[in-house]
Amino acid sequence: MSRRRFYAPPSAFNADRTSVHLQAEEARHLVDVLRLKPGDEAFVFDGEGREYRCRVAAEERDRHRSSTSGASLEISEEVNPARPESALQLTLCVALLKGEKFDMVVQKTTELGVWKIVPVVTKFADIRLKDSADGARRTERWQRIALEASKQSGRARVPLIEAPCDFNTLVETERADEESEHNIIFFSEREGRGFNEMITQLTSMPLSLTAMIGPEGGWADEELSQARLSGWTIITLGGRVLRAETAAIAVAALLQHRFGDLV
Repeated sequence: MSRRRFYAPPSAFNADRTSVHLQAEEARHLVDVLRLKPGDEAFVFDGEGREYRCRVAAEERDRHRSSTSGASLEISEEVNPARPESALQLTLCVALLKGEKFDMVVQKTTELGVWKIVPVVTKFADIRLKDSADGARRTERWQRIALEASKQSGRARVPLIEAPCDFNTLVETERADEESEHNIIFFSEREGRGFNEMITQLTSMPLSLTAMIGPEGGWADEELSQARLSGWTIITLGGRVLRAETAAIAVAALLQHRFGDLV
């Protein structure tokens, strides 16, 4: 039988990690959906890579709404996560895409083992943020999607979804460093060389890697120039033009196959 898995942030565990408290949404799933009772087994992961075998201790009810408001579990032991993490710490920087397209990128690349996702504001991005509050709302939504995808795929680590970042700031921050084992690669439909040719210039088995994927409108000439000047390795995937969301998912799969655990 598959594990009945729940998420709790590190702050929900007591100091010596002998018990954990599930908050409303997770607790309602445990009690009202799966109908687990005190003594039943459940697994809880902390989003940072650790997972625990637990026993349900008690449920909490909201007196005013007569609904589940929380649940307490006793920790029996730490266990290996349902699925191991890739050795590759892959950061995907993806140009902002319309609604469900970016949602799908977050979901699918989380399943593929991405470490972190950075939404990027580019010149030809599909959308424009209204203000910082708009960016915060979108980031919160994407983080929830990443959490659900981690639960579904058996991961005990939830990828961090950063706040949307300006392209110029990101490219300048993530500059190539000859002394670093971290590699930065830039995928473009033009002015790049083939994957197999250029990948040999990277560290043979990088522990961390940042990949940039552009919008459906493509990269502006000045964005390509800035990436090249900052030391990004520019790569073209092939003869066919991919949609931006397809490219992001394909890049995650390709890099996990070459350097991670996707075999």
